[in-house]
Amino acid sequence: MASKAAPSCRLVFCLLISAAVLRPGLGLYTVNSAYGDTIIMPCRLDVPQNLMFGKWKYEKPDGSPVFIAFRSSTKKSVHYDDVPEYKDRLSLSENYTLSISNARISDEKRFVCMLVTEDNVFEAPTIVKVFKEPSKPEIVSKAPFLETQQLKKLGDCISKDSYPDGNITWYRAGKVLQPLEGVVVITFTKQMDPVTQLYTMTSSLEYKTTKADIQMPFACSVTYYGPSGQKTVHSEQTVFDIYYPTEQVTIQVLPPKNAIKEGDNMTLKCLGNGNPPPEEFLFYLPGQLEGIRSSNTYTLTDVRRNATGDYKCSLTDQKSMIASTAITVHYLDLSLNPSGEVTKQIGDALPVSCTISASRNATVVWMKDNTRLKASPSFSSLHYQDAGNYVCETSLQEVEGLKKRESLTLIVEGKPQIKMTKKTDPSGLSKTIICHVEGFPKPAIQWTITGSGSVINQTEESPYINGRYYSKIIISPEENVTLTCTAENQLERTVNSLNVSAISIPEHDETDEISDENREKVNDQAKLIVGIVVGLLLAALVAGVVYWLYMKKSKTASKHVNKDLGNLEENKKLEENNHKTEA
Repeated sequence: MASKAAPSCRLVFCLLISAAVLRPGLGLYTVNSAYGDTIIMPCRLDVPQNLMFGKWKYEKPDGSPVFIAFRSSTKKSVHYDDVPEYKDRLSLSENYTLSISNARISDEKRFVCMLVTEDNVFEAPTIVKVFKEPSKPEIVSKAPFLETQQLKKLGDCISKDSYPDGNITWYRAGKVLQPLEGVVVITFTKQMDPVTQLYTMTSSLEYKTTKADIQMPFACSVTYYGPSGQKTVHSEQTVFDIYYPTEQVTIQVLPPKNAIKEGDNMTLKCLGNGNPPPEEFLFYLPGQLEGIRSSNTYTLTDVRRNATGDYKCSLTDQKSMIASTAITVHYLDLSLNPSGEVTKQIGDALPVSCTISASRNATVVWMKDNTRLKASPSFSSLHYQDAGNYVCETSLQEVEGLKKRESLTLIVEGKPQIKMTKKTDPSGLSKTIICHVEGFPKPAIQWTITGSGSVINQTEESPYINGRYYSKIIISPEENVTLTCTAENQLERTVNSLNVSAISIPEHDETDEISDENREKVNDQAKLIVGIVVGLLLAALVAGVVYWLYMKKSKTASKHVNKDLGNLEENKKLEENNHKTEA
């Protein structure tokens, strides 16, 4: 009986399945799953009391069913049908929830949960949607550079392994690029992998760039749908090298042109503002019509003052695009006359001139024996103190290292001049005799004494300063003596003598040699006295001339008066004679 009943039961089951109905109130239910995740589909049916078993199937595109899982309510056993694409991927729980691991695009189907009782079959359909997030978009096949005013392919934006396919958008500086004929051309393509059923999207951008695109970032994004809705992923930003022609040329001078001096090396540098910058230029030197072809630099060595002028450079293919700069090669000449070692005689005149020739105003400094002078030296009458080492130094302060100096070593020579003085000690026991000597080279002094007496000190000498020094001796003569001082240098030998009375005989002391300062004061006083005397003489002369003129005029007047008086007397005598004749 059992063997016969089984076929009849299978027949009933088949009839029930063929008569399965959808429970009222259950519409289409959708499960969204990410690619690779586990798809979980609840049965969404209430389990009846007389349930025999539950079963899951999916429907092919033509509507025919494919059973994939079975679970008995009595034996609690689970059976999975032999469907290759779901092998080892299915799991059916006690509440008839079906799980499919490692979701694939091919899992996008209409699945149906079936609960079977002895007299009925209940169904609940579920739609499965699988989504795959695309890879981060990347700009590939990038142009090495873009040229202004030329439509050129910038690159391709690629995003891979997407499901469903997404859309690609281009950006410039964060703003969306919209297609514009001849300026922005976007071409979009997509390809599906026949095995994985995943899409690869590619968008090519052709772009006409301008100088405004310099340093501007370009990027792209992909917009796709996922289990939770629409999402967008952006690529990394890319900055492209923009090529543009040179519009302006500039010229530079190294070192800075305000510091170029004779003997320097000078480098001209020409620059164009294009990208890439020009590699060759034409350089024009002052007075030259033909340019010299060179790289962006041209060097002149050991420049002279005649290199001063206008320097120019231009593009090799556009000579009208030219830049120029005026360069001054600074120079400094100094001529000292006389210079070197000069020997003059005391009292001589010596004109000194330091002539400067420079590219701009120069400062002049005079030094004597390392001491700065307030004014340039001028000698109308040389003195011994005028001797020394003179230096005329000049410089251009704005030009580093441009200095010149010349020196004059002045030697003032003179024959020895002697003046002797004597002075009695207040004690009356000795007399000091001083021999003042002036001359250059330094004269040697020698004393000679004629007569008797004792020499107390014969060696004391003063320092030799400005061509002067003295030697003195102290004596106590018992009788009148004569002291002779001899001064000798390479020019001459000079002798002077002084009579000195015995110590017992009083005599008038002679003053010491006056100093230069006092001598100048005496000279000034003498000049003043001479001036006064000359002035008085001139006044007396003028007074004498005035008096003489006065006297001459007075005598002339007297003669006229006497002549008039004579005429009166003569007339009177004539009248008397006339009276006598009449009588």
